[in-house]
Amino acid sequence: MREEPTGTKEDIRASHRARRSGLSGDVVATAAEGIARHGSAWAGSLAGGTPATFCVYLGVGVEPPTLPLIEALHRDGHRVLLPVCEPGRELSWVYWSPDVAFIRSRYAPVMEPDGPRHGPDVAAGATALFIPATAVDLAGNRIGQGGGYYDKFLGHLDTAWKHIPLAAVIYDEELLPAGRIHAEEFDRPVPAVLTPAGVRTLAGSS
Repeated sequence: MREEPTGTKEDIRASHRARRSGLSGDVVATAAEGIARHGSAWAGSLAGGTPATFCVYLGVGVEPPTLPLIEALHRDGHRVLLPVCEPGRELSWVYWSPDVAFIRSRYAPVMEPDGPRHGPDVAAGATALFIPATAVDLAGNRIGQGGGYYDKFLGHLDTAWKHIPLAAVIYDEELLPAGRIHAEEFDRPVPAVLTPAGVRTLAGSS
């Protein structure tokens, strides 16, 4: 955990994106392995050794790489749901398998699975969610990518599916001291983070 200058969410987001862009290929590859190993182990512990369903996302650009995690979950026999951006900052979900192609989103700078789409209610059957972030503090406050899709999706969770475990995927250096991220009225604290070093439960997990 590193010290982080106090600033707006956009300041912190920009700082972390700049740092991410300077990471070497070896560092990113090592991070991918750690995220996959710890994420799949966490998923297995939640599933109790039986096949389950997990919502993940494809990390693109300077985001922490999640494709190895997606592949590991599939190899372990789990069903994997990946998001698709829809109008109104809503997400739909597609079941992923290795033969599913990725295409550029119409609404966000991300790659999305090309397949039959399911509404947000399909997430209600998930055992856990892996969500994107650019930083999280120890109180569970999260800075997303700026598009607002997951803020809206997490709002749905508040009203319907509070019980579903979730972890924000970040690099180790992006876990900040409590209070470094200003929480707004619409923000939902995340209960855990997944980093290359492992899964950590946060103070906001009540």
